[in-house]
Amino acid sequence: QVQLKESGGGLVQAGGSLSLSCVDSGSTFSVAAMGWYRQAPGKQRELVATMHRSGSTNYADSVKGRFTISRDNAKNTVYLQMNSLKPEDTAVYYCNVDRFGAKWPRAGDLWGQGTQVTVSS
Repeated sequence: QVQLKESGGGLVQAGGSLSLSCVDSGSTFSVAAMGWYRQAPGKQRELVATMHRSGSTNYADSVKGRFTISRDNAKNTVYLQMNSLKPEDTAVYYCNVDRFGAKWPRAGDLWGQGTQVTVSS
């Protein structure tokens, strides 16, 4: 059973925009932290943005000013609005959840299956 369901992503030209969403359908309470990581071919998985239930956010320097994370705490859904996309943003984007906040601001234990984002030059 898939607990984290991601949607969005796809192919876009440089300078364009995409949005991602992820819902945690398995948790029956408002989870502490939700966010996004990405992994490009041949590279390690890296932070994109995370958001605590309190409203605190954590962004990678490479996406600050271009990406915006938001969430609906009641629905356990996290969103990522990506603007001014660059070819170097091309990667598989993974949803991540830390249900109890024990690892915040680091990655939690739950991962989505990933969704591909490709930015053409």
